[in-house]
Amino acid sequence: MNLPTVLDLITDRETTARRHADQLREQITALTGELARIDGELADLATTRTTLRTLAAAEFTTDDPTIASGPYQQILHVLGTAPHGMRAKGICLALDVEPSPKNVEGTRAKLKRMVNRHVLTEDEPGVFTLAPKRT
Repeated sequence: MNLPTVLDLITDRETTARRHADQLREQITALTGELARIDGELADLATTRTTLRTLAAAEFTTDDPTIASGPYQQILHVLGTAPHGMRAKGICLALDVEPSPKNVEGTRAKLKRMVNRHVLTEDEPGVFTLAPKRT
């Protein structure tokens, strides 16, 4: 092999390597932009989660709590139409929820939470009614 042939081979290899390096730089730039976009989305989601948790916590700590979620609204509606207090099992039946132990206990937990927030009263053990200030 002579020197010009070797130099041509080096030039060809250098050109190929430079093209490949340029392609990799373009991919890095594209991936960096995509990563920045996803990091921004993750930050937005974390902020949203924090805000919702704060609002939900505040919802139950005010003097006159407003229960915004569906299950709580349904319970309030059932108790608002009942002439007397109701038990957890009766509320499950009124909501067309199977009165299995799991569902009754879940409903009872919600009712107790609402008693603690002064939305409901439990004058008789296990019998829940709307708190006087909500009627």
